[in-house]
Amino acid sequence: MSAEPRILFLRGVNVGANRKLPMVDLRALLRGLGLEGVTTHIQSGNAVFRDPQGRPDLATAIADAIGARFPFRPEALVLDLPALEAVLDANPFRDTPDPARVQIGFLAGGGAADTDRLAALAAPGEGWHLGDAALYLHLPQGTGRSKLAAGAEKAVKTPMTMRNQRVAEAVAALAREMTC
Repeated sequence: MSAEPRILFLRGVNVGANRKLPMVDLRALLRGLGLEGVTTHIQSGNAVFRDPQGRPDLATAIADAIGARFPFRPEALVLDLPALEAVLDANPFRDTPDPARVQIGFLAGGGAADTDRLAALAAPGEGWHLGDAALYLHLPQGTGRSKLAAGAEKAVKTPMTMRNQRVAEAVAALAREMTC
């Protein structure tokens, strides 16, 4: 296997009662698309694999394949390892004692973010930083009741998928293992 590892983040799968996608089915679906070395991490649509064909439209192909087999079509974001590492390295909250309280919103594209709206949504003690490829949120009280977390996507004006720092780092570690 010579292809570099790729990372998949699916948006909104296995959250609540709808949009169920068992990881065993996701792995089989990805292998059916010709992807190799497929590994998943937890139940929220995180996968690492190699794409020997090096397809630039892989995210669309994955979302379409899921939509053909399941009653929903999630947004899919596919990154290479250097892109994921760049997002992790740019995280201004990476040294926070509890990485589960740091959310990284991986942006699907550029947008004209409403930074005034982000600032207005932030409760005392919460922090945010908008980078080129991600929105970083520090949520010391958690995401559940955070208005910043709830309104972030609308404020950045582009689709995004959130992962906490701990999960994003674990997925990066899986991808790094594939380079050995």
